[in-house]
Amino acid sequence: MRFQNKVVLITGGAAGIGKACAAKFAAEGAVVLICDVNEEVGQATAQEIGASFYKVNVADRQDVQRWVDAVVAAHGRIDVLINNAGILRDGQLVKMKDGKVVKQMSEADWDLLIDINLKGVFNCTQAVAPVMINQGGGVILNASSIVGLDGNFGQTNYVAAKAGVIGMTKVWARELGRYGIRVNAIAPGFTLTDMVRQMPAEILQNMAARVPLGRLGEVADIANAYAFLASAEASYISGVTLRVDGGIVVGT
Repeated sequence: MRFQNKVVLITGGAAGIGKACAAKFAAEGAVVLICDVNEEVGQATAQEIGASFYKVNVADRQDVQRWVDAVVAAHGRIDVLINNAGILRDGQLVKMKDGKVVKQMSEADWDLLIDINLKGVFNCTQAVAPVMINQGGGVILNASSIVGLDGNFGQTNYVAAKAGVIGMTKVWARELGRYGIRVNAIAPGFTLTDMVRQMPAEILQNMAARVPLGRLGEVADIANAYAFLASAEASYISGVTLRVDGGIVVGT
């Protein structure tokens, strides 16, 4: 019960890694508050694990502020923020045929992903930081990815956002450390979310074969890493990006 009565906010908490994190922290005694844009799934998750749900678009700064204000009004503090919300909009920078551009990543896909995966982390952290400063400390954990460290084919927007999260994590660790706030990031590898599990078995086997440990990650593996970094056991760890990836290095 490392998080008994701790107030924990998790963005994108309706499903996948966010849901696993919510369940992990709730099981260890935390007061868990999740947000997501999917209200139906979010409400079901909250009921399942004993959390509270708020419908929030993390790309909307005012929406985020209303959520944070409501949490503080109800609970008086925020001990942990997990910036987990994110989307995918994959595509090559340019695809050529016979010397002509036949396809390229759209500006709309760039803007939407950056708004959610990068600006969303900025919005939530900026809203929560003053609360943690005034209460004398807290923990902020950001979802990056191994592709933010290694790059990946066909993911210009996603890689840019996840690399940006790593950079912001380092800055905030420096800026907020004086207030007793630790800031770290997690870089998951290939992880078996519900969406990934629906992929053809052959593809999953090929993905697992590229991992030195010989398997894909479970959402619990990522949730366990978040819980460690949020706990007192990690009290002298700040500004790091922890790979949780089975030893893989993403290549072309």
